[in-house]
Amino acid sequence: MRGVTYGTFRLLDGFPFPPRERARRDFAAMAEAGANAVRTYVPPPLWLLDLAEEHGLKVMAGIAWEQHVAFLDDPRLAKEIALKVGRQVRECEAHPAILCYAVGNEIPAPIVRWHGKAKVEKFLERLHWEAKNTDPEGLFTYVNYPSTEYLELPFLDLTAFNVFLEDERTFESYLARLQNLSGDRPLLIAEVGLDSRRNGKRAQADALGWQIQHSFGTGAAGVFVFSWTDEWHRGGHKVTDWDFGLVDRRRNPKPALVAARGAFASAPLASAEPWPKVSVVVCTHNGEQTLGRCLDRLAGLSYPDFETIVIDDGSSDGSAEIARAHGALLVQTEHRGLSFARNAGVERASGEIVAFLDDDAYPDADWLRYIAVSLGSGSHAGVGGPNVPPSDDGLIAECVAAAPGGPIHVLISDREAEHVPGCNMAFRKSALEEIDGFDERFRVAGDDVDVCWRLQERGHTLGFSAGAVVMHSRRDSIRRYLKQQYGYGKAEALLERKWPSRYNRAGSSRWIGRIYDSPESGTGSRRGMVRYGTWGSGLFQSIYEPAPGTLASLLAAPESLLLLALLGAVSALGLLWSPLLVAAPPYLLGVAAVLWRALANGWRANRPMPGRSRFETLLRRAVTAVLFLLQPFARLAGRLRNGLSPWRRRLRPGAAWPRPRAVRIWGESWRQPQAWVQSLQDALAARGGFVRGGGPFDRWDLDLRAGPLGGVKVRTAVEEHGSGRQLLLAKIWPRASAGAIAIAALLLALLAYAWVDGQPEFAITIGIAIALVVSLTVEGTATAMSLALSELDRIEEEAGSGDEREQAPGVRPGPLIAPGPLPGVVAPLPAEGDAVVLRQSAAGPDVREGSRWV
Repeated sequence: MRGVTYGTFRLLDGFPFPPRERARRDFAAMAEAGANAVRTYVPPPLWLLDLAEEHGLKVMAGIAWEQHVAFLDDPRLAKEIALKVGRQVRECEAHPAILCYAVGNEIPAPIVRWHGKAKVEKFLERLHWEAKNTDPEGLFTYVNYPSTEYLELPFLDLTAFNVFLEDERTFESYLARLQNLSGDRPLLIAEVGLDSRRNGKRAQADALGWQIQHSFGTGAAGVFVFSWTDEWHRGGHKVTDWDFGLVDRRRNPKPALVAARGAFASAPLASAEPWPKVSVVVCTHNGEQTLGRCLDRLAGLSYPDFETIVIDDGSSDGSAEIARAHGALLVQTEHRGLSFARNAGVERASGEIVAFLDDDAYPDADWLRYIAVSLGSGSHAGVGGPNVPPSDDGLIAECVAAAPGGPIHVLISDREAEHVPGCNMAFRKSALEEIDGFDERFRVAGDDVDVCWRLQERGHTLGFSAGAVVMHSRRDSIRRYLKQQYGYGKAEALLERKWPSRYNRAGSSRWIGRIYDSPESGTGSRRGMVRYGTWGSGLFQSIYEPAPGTLASLLAAPESLLLLALLGAVSALGLLWSPLLVAAPPYLLGVAAVLWRALANGWRANRPMPGRSRFETLLRRAVTAVLFLLQPFARLAGRLRNGLSPWRRRLRPGAAWPRPRAVRIWGESWRQPQAWVQSLQDALAARGGFVRGGGPFDRWDLDLRAGPLGGVKVRTAVEEHGSGRQLLLAKIWPRASAGAIAIAALLLALLAYAWVDGQPEFAITIGIAIALVVSLTVEGTATAMSLALSELDRIEEEAGSGDEREQAPGVRPGPLIAPGPLPGVVAPLPAEGDAVVLRQSAAGPDVREGSRWV
């Protein structure tokens, strides 16, 4: 939408609008300037709506109420406001010129802070449903601004913000942030502009040019210029010291009008010459139900130079005939999986860019334009965008869209991605060829994650464009959804084997960026902190959400079901020996938490809506709750059956006695201290160890586990000896895991109780269990110690020969987990009784000759 704001004006015949003839001339001039929408701040009279329709303008109608006062302090005033909103919406009579309604505009930040975030959100939701009940088919929004950015209003149909920023780079960056705050909803920039009285008419025109351009360039659904004319009244008084208009008070055009006309004409994206050729690859396997819709929408793309390639991966239905009928380049293969099909598409692609689209998805008309601009304006090797579920796919598909586990993007920043899902991703063909395409071990899923990680491993980056939108249908049955989740679990197991350092001990992947999942998939129990600024003076007041706690993370992970199963088994044994019933309360609490999470999210995801029966609302809530309940079981089954379990082992038992060791390695070729630790981390992961890096507050650098109960920690330092010579100092010491200590302590307590209780048979059984736990812990630490020493041997050989060690086949190194610089230049002395290993490279000094194990 290309719009301008209109009013408010001096009251005339009870309405704050100019005479009809003046409004007619204004609307004609707006249309001539390329505008197709107008925003009013009060409900327009019917004659104004008729004029707008006559000139092809859609109206964003504001609803006026007393938002500048503490409206919630007086319950009667709050009730009157709600009734007024419904009445004003009713006055517009669902006119065809109505674009949407704004149920509020910029509640002042001090008023929001006075009432509190939650109360204002709840009141705005009340106004939304009051208006929605009046016009069920209407679209509703609230116009926010940066000082109350923290308001969370997921019930709205679209997001709207007023943004007045005079620095171009800051403006563009902030709009990218707003896009991610909006999620799947369209974003309207409800006001932009610059005061020509203070900044000059030329500066106003220049600013409007880039404000409109960046609004559409970052993917906004529309932008409204504030305002059409300098004529403006507020509170019944004429405003004379602000000149934001495209025309002056006498309706004489200003340079800003010419700038706005040019920016509107090039929307949504200014043409780039020449546009690079894009090959769109659609892989399908028995996808005839949705493939036709996908190809129909591809044919309607506005992009000037693209080809469509359909890879028929051994379909037995009519997919091939549908592709031929749409004129797509058809490649038929045996059924060898998704990655093979993608590679076949890359091989046949003649475009500089290869874009991938699922057969159950379809793109926005400007999809490829946003992709081409994102790849052309930066150094990214690939780019992705939102995938939004259609609103007409049926009840089950809409419930699946609200459930966890859907295709999502992971963002490092507002415009840089760590992962983009395969249903909407595009890459430079040269970048795909550089990494030899997709790994064909991933037949159903996981190929997109792997290709993103491999590109980043090569030093490339991935972009994210909020304007590159595709509509992506979700599974339309519970059985197909659970099958998909099982397949995702299987793909995670394959990814963990290839990228062990990117997975934690429990089996969950580690991401640097933020995962943008369904809003309903969280627990909804954590409260963020709002940064108001001193005395509420912050211009950009944001909400900061703390990281999920250990308990919340555990409950959200599929592996929590294993802990519940263990607690349930122990509780059942309590029927034989009553002290074991101590496991029953945490078991019941855990089960209750899982059920509550499913029910709460199912309830929250499906609010009552006008035109929807109470039975349908309850049915939607029940179906969504069932999906939340069953999804972790399906995901966990896929992981476990394919080897991704908390007790998985990648190493054979080692033989090094688990006692503290100190290692010294001399090198003649200088390396950054971080490089020594990175090479050790990658080597340990390649050998099958479970490695994680220390954080900014940890005194250790690496935590290596060989099993679930025991491992070692490693601390390093580097001595600098000049002329590029270095001495690497590494200290390794065994550590039992917190779980091993907790289990052993609990078993010891039970053993003591059984002995005192006169139950020797139970005491003996528990003693055997303790011995098993201790044995596994010692074995885990011994194996980890052996692996660490072995890899330090390899590093010593590298330091002596100057050669790089070859990476183990099929296993990829991971990122350095520790975010900060690694510790420094002074080596810690070994504690008394520590074993010390003195080592030297072939070029080491004579004083270190004869080094040996001590």
